[in-house]
Amino acid sequence: MAETTTTTTTARPLKIIAGADPLGCSLKDSLVSHLRSLNIDVEDLGTSSYYSIAADVGRRVSSSSSSSSSPTEICGLVACGTGVGVAIFANKFPGVFAATCLSPADALNARSISNCNVLAVSGISTSPESAVEILNTWLNTPFKAPCPASESKPWPEEISSFLDNSLNEMPKIGVTETSTPCSICCLAKDRNLIKIDMIPGGSMKIVRESPTSAVVRFKAGSVEPAHHHTFGHDLIVMEGKKSVWNVSKNERFDLGVGDYLLTPAGDVHRVKYHEDTEFFIKWDGKWDMFFHEDLEAANKAIDRE
Repeated sequence: MAETTTTTTTARPLKIIAGADPLGCSLKDSLVSHLRSLNIDVEDLGTSSYYSIAADVGRRVSSSSSSSSSPTEICGLVACGTGVGVAIFANKFPGVFAATCLSPADALNARSISNCNVLAVSGISTSPESAVEILNTWLNTPFKAPCPASESKPWPEEISSFLDNSLNEMPKIGVTETSTPCSICCLAKDRNLIKIDMIPGGSMKIVRESPTSAVVRFKAGSVEPAHHHTFGHDLIVMEGKKSVWNVSKNERFDLGVGDYLLTPAGDVHRVKYHEDTEFFIKWDGKWDMFFHEDLEAANKAIDRE
């Protein structure tokens, strides 16, 4: 079959990340040469086991698809004995739509329906000449183009709309939260906090008694007048901003999310909440609070700072 040279219809510059296992290496090399003859930028990752090479290609394509700053559309080309294993592993990465194509019709369908961005080919079942025809079709078929699945006719409006929406929904399938949940935040979740009568704007939920741990919230603008506790306490800010003045030591601490502070037993301290603030606090003993000033005096002292 004569090899035809065509240009892609991709709107942006196109780069192909290629790789293969030993059974697909020869076919991959032929297709890389063809891509370069079309002046398409190719990064050939070489040959490795089908799962590791497909993962390398999938990871690179995924990273590109999630980056809005890249001016280059990066797609993938993977090959193994059947073309199936490499497609499975490449598809493990968000934003990767890999399809095994054994014919130009497969390539038409994959690009038209799923906007396939990784082409997987079979080193055992596909000759270099057939693979070039498949690759050309894959390169030159835009998303939602007429294809065998649409009986080579334009897609109806309702199907076209469905395909558009599917591109947004498919990357979300199987994606789980990657960050480790905060253990302290989990303690506070869905807890009903009790109003602190002696300090306006404050509420608290005791998590454990003696030694005591609690989740505490204060509304923006709230002030804790100078006071001390029988026991020292540790706290960590989970939300908001606050300032703590250790009156005993003439020190000031400005705390935000993630900040930690130890206040020793007996140290007199005053607090101002700049935002709605939530923190986790721990005492060695039971909860108590001894005031050294009233709210009016506390506000005046803070205003002088």
